[in-house]
Amino acid sequence: MTPVVLLLALALVAAGGFAVVWTRDPKRQAITLSVYGLCLTVLFVVLQAPDVALSELAVGSAVVPLMVLLTIRKAGR
Repeated sequence: MTPVVLLLALALVAAGGFAVVWTRDPKRQAITLSVYGLCLTVLFVVLQAPDVALSELAVGSAVVPLMVLLTIRKAGR
């Protein structure tokens, strides 16, 4: 794996982290968190950790944002 691809993946994760932190609306933050999970999945694939990438794809990109959105919906009532 070339260092350029690794640096690009790390930069993508850093930008995604800042986007999650700076998003104020909880619904948008959940969507941004999902995109951040996809960025982490790309990083884990670049680091040649497919098992961790699959776990991050399932949990970080799907389950956690879904639970956050359902919690926001339930608390809004």
